[in-house]
Amino acid sequence: MPETPLDLVLDRDQPLHFIGVGGIGMSALAGILVERGFSVSGSDPKSSPVLQRLAARGVKVFDEQNEATILRLLAEGGPPPRVVLSSAVRPTNPEVAEALRQGLGLCHRSDVLAALINSQPSIAVAGSHGKTTTSTLIATLLEAAGQDPTAVIGGIVPAFDSNGRQGAGRLLVAEADESDGSLVKFRPSLAVLTNIELDHTDHYPDLASLIATLRRFTDGSAALLANRDCPVLREHFAAKAWWSIEEIEGVTYAARATRERGDGTMADFYENGVLVGTLDVPLPGRHNLSNVTGALAACRLEGVPFDDLRRAIGNLRAPGRRFDFRGLWHDRIVVDDYAHHPSEVAATLAMARLMVESGRSPLPSQPRRLLAVFQPHRYSRTAQFLGDFARALALADRVIVAPLYSAGEAPIEGVSSAALAAAVQAIAPALPVEAAISLDQLTARVAALSEPGDLVLAMGAGDVNSLWERLGTHDDPGRAAALVA
Repeated sequence: MPETPLDLVLDRDQPLHFIGVGGIGMSALAGILVERGFSVSGSDPKSSPVLQRLAARGVKVFDEQNEATILRLLAEGGPPPRVVLSSAVRPTNPEVAEALRQGLGLCHRSDVLAALINSQPSIAVAGSHGKTTTSTLIATLLEAAGQDPTAVIGGIVPAFDSNGRQGAGRLLVAEADESDGSLVKFRPSLAVLTNIELDHTDHYPDLASLIATLRRFTDGSAALLANRDCPVLREHFAAKAWWSIEEIEGVTYAARATRERGDGTMADFYENGVLVGTLDVPLPGRHNLSNVTGALAACRLEGVPFDDLRRAIGNLRAPGRRFDFRGLWHDRIVVDDYAHHPSEVAATLAMARLMVESGRSPLPSQPRRLLAVFQPHRYSRTAQFLGDFARALALADRVIVAPLYSAGEAPIEGVSSAALAAAVQAIAPALPVEAAISLDQLTARVAALSEPGDLVLAMGAGDVNSLWERLGTHDDPGRAAALVA
């Protein structure tokens, strides 16, 4: 497909058409642009509340993807639309093929996001883990402090009930995804790096190539704020400001936990080694304390008064699919989480373990046991981190491995959910572990093996998030146990 010029200039006289407009990244851009006065259309065959909200905001939504959609847009007269694609859209897509036949301009969603980031003061958050949460927290703090930001986030921000927000304030906050390398197009006024670990091995052959890409991103930014607790960042990046939850001296912003609970953390906040106040962070876990510290640091660098931020702390909530309580099923607490890298799985399970052991949690009832349901995502990632995944999952009281979600990758011999279950069993022989061969079997096993008071924690970036809805078909846990016995 043809490439877009490096610097895309958005023109309100040219309509924009998003193929796959219901996607988490595409829908945020479409909603913001229509509110900025652009003529926006999009297609997506998957009906969802996201599409309904976009239509209500003025986006023309087509529920099919075919050649006729492009022809209908052209038949309306006026300037031809520019067609926006994501990495998930294949060259064989019928709308792409028709757009090429008609000579329409095509561009990647990252080009559109770059046009927004590069045209106003902006904060762009990148990193292997925590970028969705940290960008959500920054946007939430800015809004609560009266800054009225624009936000383009890769998850649903609870304070906005949306992944995209058009604000009238000075700042734009964006999540900068490194998975395909497209973030090198972004030139924010402040780049934020949460951490770096090898991931996306389908795109990056090694850690050095990932570091090189993120260096290009930060070199194009006016300033860099980075997490001093990450050894890779310490070694390879020179930041204007650093944050830490491990050190106070030698960092610009630091938070030291004074009390860790299953429903949050009390911490002292320091600037340049000087204590400036105490925080009651409503998100549990040390990884969340780091995310909050980075978010506070970004806001302070943008000149937001600390007292305003401290008052706003109580408004903080994690984005959708980040330890997302789905409901109670026969006294089992069902939670959904996007964790799909070993470090994310370990951090999420450590936080859940803290809830079980501390007797405190943000959940509606107190969990007594931890049942981890994990779905490996991509053969390449599973092969690369099989042992790391196994060590992380061994933190649970029981483990059920869901069918591997390939994300379009070809199978790799010896890489499977069963292989991961065996690796966990080898590390923790006494731990009950098994693998399911289908989502139906997975649901039946969860229904049969879980107990009242269990925290059923479903983790993964694939379709394991359907577990909550699927459990609704199993009205009687006892009967489910009998069926699979």
